[in-house]
Amino acid sequence: MISAPDRHPHDVLVIGAGGAGLRAAIEVAALGASVGLVCKSLLGKAHTVMAEGGVAAALGHVDDRDSWQTHFRDTMVGGKMLNNVRMAQLHALEAPARVRELEGWGAVFDRTRDGRILQRPFGGHTHPRLAHVGDRTGLEMIRTLQDRAVAMGIAVYMEHTITHLTTNPSGVTGAFGYRRLDGDAVVFPAKAILLATGGIGKAYEVTSNSWEYSGDGQALALRAGAELIDMEFVQFHPTGMVWPPGVRGLLVTEAVRGEGGILRNSDGERFMWQYLPEDRRHEYAATDEEARTWVEASSASRQTDARRPPELSTRDNVSRAIYTEVREGRGSPHGGVFLDISYLPADHVRRKLPSMYEQFKELAGVDITAGPMEVGPTTHYVMGGIRVDAETGATTVPGLFAAGEVAGGMHGANRLGGNSLSDLLVFGQRAGAGAAARAASIADDPYMNPVQIRAAEEELEAPLSRTGGTDPYRLREQLQATMQSLVGIYRTASDLKDAIARIGDIRHLADDLCVPGGRAFNPGWNLVFELRNLIDISDAIARSALVREESRGAHSRLDFPATEKAWVDRNVVVCRDGETLVVGTSPIPPMPKDVRALAEAGGGA
Repeated sequence: MISAPDRHPHDVLVIGAGGAGLRAAIEVAALGASVGLVCKSLLGKAHTVMAEGGVAAALGHVDDRDSWQTHFRDTMVGGKMLNNVRMAQLHALEAPARVRELEGWGAVFDRTRDGRILQRPFGGHTHPRLAHVGDRTGLEMIRTLQDRAVAMGIAVYMEHTITHLTTNPSGVTGAFGYRRLDGDAVVFPAKAILLATGGIGKAYEVTSNSWEYSGDGQALALRAGAELIDMEFVQFHPTGMVWPPGVRGLLVTEAVRGEGGILRNSDGERFMWQYLPEDRRHEYAATDEEARTWVEASSASRQTDARRPPELSTRDNVSRAIYTEVREGRGSPHGGVFLDISYLPADHVRRKLPSMYEQFKELAGVDITAGPMEVGPTTHYVMGGIRVDAETGATTVPGLFAAGEVAGGMHGANRLGGNSLSDLLVFGQRAGAGAAARAASIADDPYMNPVQIRAAEEELEAPLSRTGGTDPYRLREQLQATMQSLVGIYRTASDLKDAIARIGDIRHLADDLCVPGGRAFNPGWNLVFELRNLIDISDAIARSALVREESRGAHSRLDFPATEKAWVDRNVVVCRDGETLVVGTSPIPPMPKDVRALAEAGGGA
């Protein structure tokens, strides 16, 4: 007989303890509501710690010409005008205050000579804009937010997996899951739930993402009745490690290029110049000498009129360029290209990029102060996600909120580096406030339907009680291979249809998953529930990519290579009808004229 699950009621339950989840929980607690914070791993081990380059905010400390308007325009142009314009506007306006708030809570940033927060250049940003702590910015952010949350006495439930959200006609009523320690069921009655679970990288073979990134929040929201938007936009970071095989895909921060790293092919050519978009070439250096002038000025925290190096083009463009160089036979020995920063003084490189120096020294036996790194594209980020209200983070399901990478809209078709960390802060705070307000508006305690809880408990037990079923590890390998080969940097209708069919076969086999052993710290059993989420999200990505018949940002169709004006004002929307995913489109609200003029001042769609 199954014992009654442990109950932990809260006004607001935050699922995910990365930057967005921590900032949201802090806001909820500051507003006087009871908040619980759930994470699959240990507190402090969130994927945010792997964000290295910096947090984007128009502080204007290195170049006083920077402004929120320029940051907004860069974000819109980088996102190919598909961004939720109000989200992009709020982000640019509020990021400086959120960074200063973090500093006030104890974050220790690198400094200019006059003691202000230092900012470094990054791809797609007009001015040096990323506040940073060497190349360990995400780690410092998590340390600061975690210390703040612990000091506020926020209840934290570590090593818990949420498998279901319970609902009634009025919205969400709580969450159901289990403790990874012993496998026992746990329920969290809540007046509001905030999803901050991050991305979907483990749907692919080669990814910079940690094991937690299995699309949990997106899938939970979809099954609860929420909508996903623009899931076709998966960002492949241009520079992941390609050797040795055990660390393939591990992130090589964009800060390497921001500090002057040069991309070369096997012929020694600095190839990025030939891949710059025609309408944006005027923004980039035309010669090595001009690029070097820009790097020297940025390193010395000086303003300069020199144009930025071609390596600081947007991530989608650099990834396609590297992919093309390798495909056409100009790649490095292990299937990437060369990224070289060894021409700069060794002590400068070690000071500015300590993690990168140690990472390559320990894992690849390469001294980046003495020679080049081998790098190639790696699955990194999803711009699409749960549809949310810009002001509050509310989804289309009452009482359900989302913030961070799990939410869609902010970044449009392509995210600029550094915008993810400021996104976490700005919309973590806003979604936390929205969830607290929702909880305050509900007088009665939430009622969790026992029928839903019983069904969730039966799902927990089923894989352990079966014999002769399907191995979840084998299915995950099939899913990742399908996504890597058929839904990657370049796509075609035939590949996408093939992927959808294969995902359908995998979904069918997943109905019969079988895992040996018990519940306590059973990795195969844990994978069962992550795999279910990955199947749903992979299906959503492939189907969305098939619907969008154009190339825009991170979505490149070989059979539809042009960027079409007919698609600039349309989101691809995924919802669930029973067990079936339904994909369609919806119009993006028109931009006010003054905002459109500001967004288009730096270039059109």
